[in-house]
Amino acid sequence: MVRAGETSGTLDEILDRLATYLEKTSNLQKKIRSALIYPIVVMTMAIVVTLLLIIKVIPVFKDIYAGFGAALPMPTQMLINVSDFVRRYFFIGLILVGLLIFAIARAAKTEKGRFFLDRLKLKLPVFGPLMRKVAISKFTRTFSTLIKSGVPILSSLDIVGKTSGNMVVEKAVEDVKINVRDGENIAEPLARSKIFPPMVTRMVSAGEKSGELEKMLSKVSEFYDAQVDASVSGLTSMIEPLIIAFLGIIIGTIVICMFLPIFRMSEIISL
Repeated sequence: MVRAGETSGTLDEILDRLATYLEKTSNLQKKIRSALIYPIVVMTMAIVVTLLLIIKVIPVFKDIYAGFGAALPMPTQMLINVSDFVRRYFFIGLILVGLLIFAIARAAKTEKGRFFLDRLKLKLPVFGPLMRKVAISKFTRTFSTLIKSGVPILSSLDIVGKTSGNMVVEKAVEDVKINVRDGENIAEPLARSKIFPPMVTRMVSAGEKSGELEKMLSKVSEFYDAQVDASVSGLTSMIEPLIIAFLGIIIGTIVICMFLPIFRMSEIISL
């Protein structure tokens, strides 16, 4: 972009456009980060609390009930068995989880592994559509900014795929570049990739035919920015009650199972 600005004599305009682009991209990343941090923190706390109950609290109840001299209710016995299993294999499980995280991190550094993980991200429930919208927003905003700044189409396509943040989108854009170099327009290979929604490909097609591709891409980018805002707000408001319900069900089930023998004291205590 700087090179194109120097050549055309519009460097000040190009730098201003670039600053606006970087600001919008940064704001988008902050929104996604804030949307993901909250559920991750709460889920981590939920797992920690559940493990503490299983490892520390349930064994205390087990020792108390051991003196009853009668068979415990099936839910209580199953929970005690789960507690015994977790306590016995806790460190082995911790090592296995650590190895799994290490393996995923290593795989993410390889081309095939990253492609598989990025494709998996797009297929995730709830988060998958959000990540697709973010990738499309980045693609269209970057493409629009580059074209508006006088960067050639093929060079722009070479850049925008890498800035999408997803290797599946990057591969699709690489295929688009090859087809454009062979004489095709941009919209048709975009549609064949099945990564970009029909609305995006139609807007691109209209922009190519009217000679205002950068304006159409800018409109698509603004639309998907609004979609990301709505998705993040909806995700935050939806996840909070779901997590509370999850915590209530898990902890409530543990508490009920452990107090069930007390409720049925007359049947359990041997006289």
